[in-house]
Amino acid sequence: MFSRWSWVACGFYLVLNICSPDASSGLVQSCGHIIPESPVLALGSNFTALCILNESCLDFGNIYASQIIWKIKNRLVPKEQYREINRTVSSVTFNDTSSLATPLTCNILADGQMEQNIYGITVTVGLAPEKPKNLSCIVHQVSRFTYVMTCTWDPGRHTFLDTQFKLRYSWPEEVFPDCIPKDVNNSCSITDIQFFVNTEIWVEATNALGKAESDRLVVDPIDIVKPLSPQNVSVTSGILPTVLQLTWENWISYAVMTLKFNIRYRIVGDTDWMEVPSEDTASPRTSFSVQGLRPYTKYIFSIRCMKEDGQGYWSDWSEEKIGTTIEDQPSKGPPIWRIIDTSHSPAFWTVHLIWKALKPFEANGVILQYEVTVRDKSSLSCPVKKYNVTSTNHTLQLPEGTYEVTLVARNSVGASPPSVLLIPASNSKAPVKNLRTLPKHDKLWVGWTAPNSYVLKYVIEWCLVSSSSDCIIEWQIAQGDVQGVDLKGIKPFKCYLITVYPLYADGQGSGQSVKAYLKQDRPSKGPTVQTKKVGKAEAVLTWNHLTVEEQNGFIRNYTILYKTIDGNETVVTVDPSKTEYTLSSLTSDTLYTVRMMASTDNGSSTGPDFTFTTQKFGKGEIEAIVVPVCLAFLLIVLLGVLFCFNKRDLIKKHIWPIVPDPSKSNIAQWSPQVPAKHNFNSKDQMYPEGSFTDVSVVEIEADDKKSFSEQDLKPFDLLKKEKSTSEGHSSGIGGSSCMSSPRQSVSDSDEGETTQNTSSTVQYSTVVLNGYRDQTPLQVFSRSESTQPLLDSEERSEDHSGGADSTAQRQQYFRQNGQDETNTDRPCFERTKQITHADEGDLVGFVQLQISGQSSQPLGLGMEKNTQEAALSSVLQTCTEGQTVRPGTVEENPLSVDEMPKSYLPQTVRQGGYMPQ
Repeated sequence: MFSRWSWVACGFYLVLNICSPDASSGLVQSCGHIIPESPVLALGSNFTALCILNESCLDFGNIYASQIIWKIKNRLVPKEQYREINRTVSSVTFNDTSSLATPLTCNILADGQMEQNIYGITVTVGLAPEKPKNLSCIVHQVSRFTYVMTCTWDPGRHTFLDTQFKLRYSWPEEVFPDCIPKDVNNSCSITDIQFFVNTEIWVEATNALGKAESDRLVVDPIDIVKPLSPQNVSVTSGILPTVLQLTWENWISYAVMTLKFNIRYRIVGDTDWMEVPSEDTASPRTSFSVQGLRPYTKYIFSIRCMKEDGQGYWSDWSEEKIGTTIEDQPSKGPPIWRIIDTSHSPAFWTVHLIWKALKPFEANGVILQYEVTVRDKSSLSCPVKKYNVTSTNHTLQLPEGTYEVTLVARNSVGASPPSVLLIPASNSKAPVKNLRTLPKHDKLWVGWTAPNSYVLKYVIEWCLVSSSSDCIIEWQIAQGDVQGVDLKGIKPFKCYLITVYPLYADGQGSGQSVKAYLKQDRPSKGPTVQTKKVGKAEAVLTWNHLTVEEQNGFIRNYTILYKTIDGNETVVTVDPSKTEYTLSSLTSDTLYTVRMMASTDNGSSTGPDFTFTTQKFGKGEIEAIVVPVCLAFLLIVLLGVLFCFNKRDLIKKHIWPIVPDPSKSNIAQWSPQVPAKHNFNSKDQMYPEGSFTDVSVVEIEADDKKSFSEQDLKPFDLLKKEKSTSEGHSSGIGGSSCMSSPRQSVSDSDEGETTQNTSSTVQYSTVVLNGYRDQTPLQVFSRSESTQPLLDSEERSEDHSGGADSTAQRQQYFRQNGQDETNTDRPCFERTKQITHADEGDLVGFVQLQISGQSSQPLGLGMEKNTQEAALSSVLQTCTEGQTVRPGTVEENPLSVDEMPKSYLPQTVRQGGYMPQ
């Protein structure tokens, strides 16, 4: 092992050897080298390299072959491939050179740590050249007298080495210089050639691993010539509309070779070439007439040539030239069709005749005008109508019927054959069957099944369906023996309406229609959904169909997606023909979100979200609650009304007391002689002299009748009889009226029973006599039939006392001479004067009677007068016989309370006698 200082000394020694002028290559010269030096190896072969150390390095640094390591491009070679031959030589072996890379280096590893490069070589791996193949040569005519031979070959595989190719040629007795290719390895050109001499030609390839030669090619250069194309080509039209004349020049001498030609031509705008038959141009020439062309058509011509015997190569095509044939009469009539509008009147047609312009090869010139002839076949007497039109459409106004339309196109040469269109009165013939469409290579194929009858032609109509504009019809005609056509110009994602009509010799079949798309896409947007009606558990959704521009295909179905705020989404599929759907089994009083999706064959689109809230009550629930409540309320009201109607008197008494209307009072009718309204301003006027002679008040207690003599009570018996006579016929005033107070009545019992408290009718009688001492009576009372109580204005406030107590057991006094006296012991009575004896003067007075009874009826006026007069006569008679009642004051002859009668009969004596009413 080397010490550290030994390696330092060795390194210093190596540096000195590298820098020494005697060292030509550094370490290689000083310490070792590799054999072989920079070898070229065949790809895939075996290779062994030797590293030999110099003796000088061994003596100085103790370096041996066992310390050598091999590397390929700084990558360590496995030691299994090493072999130590002796102490100075180490070898490495590679079984396959395909893994070799450059450089290959020999290195020393000293003390197991330091690595020192000794020598390195470059290894080249490649292949030997293959035999060149497919050697061919062609002689190009460069100018009229200059020719160049160019040979090409296949060099074979890539050798990964520098390989040199040489083109060699010779005559039988002369060898020419080699042709070395420049920048290529597969072709070379020779400028010095000779015709009519066989020349041997071959290719030789050489590299470091070997050499290869191609097969020998023996050829006369005249047989491999490619001449120049004909020059100065021109095209002229002839006297015939189907012929054009071509002329040109040849740039090769007849002495060198004779040529044959190839002529091609095509219509301007077409891409397909047509050629003149080769046998027509197989002889040498400089012109040719091309026939069978279309009239009034532009053609492009080109010519080429080659050796007449067919050896060699065709020249390039000449420069293209254009020629136009002259006009000829049109070869066919224009295709014609019609559109009938019966919207204004079914019996009168608007016929739109339309036809297609002839194609250039059909028109054979410029179409100057069209001649339209219309013949009415339903009426032979109608004249034929002719029209000259310059456009491709014409409109006619025709009555309903069958017509034959003839169309002729005319140019400067002549007219076309006529095109005939039969317009029947009705399309009664059989239509086509099984109409269908199929997209095919950006074209829409339309197919059908022919009807059983023979069809002359088919008319195929199609138009772009649009929601914003009318359908613009396009059409084409197909022959009767076809059952399908390709429609061109169809746009994708657009809807087309296609109709096929069969045309017969004697009429026309009805059209069959179908809608079709060339390509479909998903809709541009989804439907917008709304609610038409929302209930408790259901909702009616409505939407509008997408416009045909938005559909982009056939709508196969609609999908409704709805959910609550926190619920799962429910999906419902709806037929595409519907615009309304009812969602059922919904939750009441709940917010729902709904959206709608439209689907085609190529996808779907969803519309915007829409929200709605279901109702809290269903249909009829509110009515079921409200109607019974209302009916119950109405029933209660009705019962209340009926109750009030039955109890109307009682209710009227408590709520609306009877307030007498003075204007309706008949108190003025009690006496035929009603005094004028009193003037209360003067007592002299109120009581004039002589009005009253005397006023007497007789009070009789019901239980004190025995104190009176039978003669005194006789007038009361008469009144009692009167009551009995008039019972059931008369009633008094102030019975049970709301304005009257109940008064105690005189008992009509003969046994003197106790007086009863009743609300009997009060009957009034008035006796009008001469006034007492020329005084005017305060009131004039008459017997009345009225049941209306007296008003304050009628009784006067001065004539009433305060006795309103219905429980009083005594009768009221009437006022005398307008003066009121109130007896505190007897509040329900009024006392005005005491009863005096009959001998005190003329008797003038009044007696107030109150007759008790439960149901007294009013008597007739005459009966009452007679009865009361009789009673009054008895009273007067009694008074005159026994005693005279005279007016007096309380102080003069007061009566005791016990002597006061309990019933009273007011009487007013008037000059003229007692006048009851």
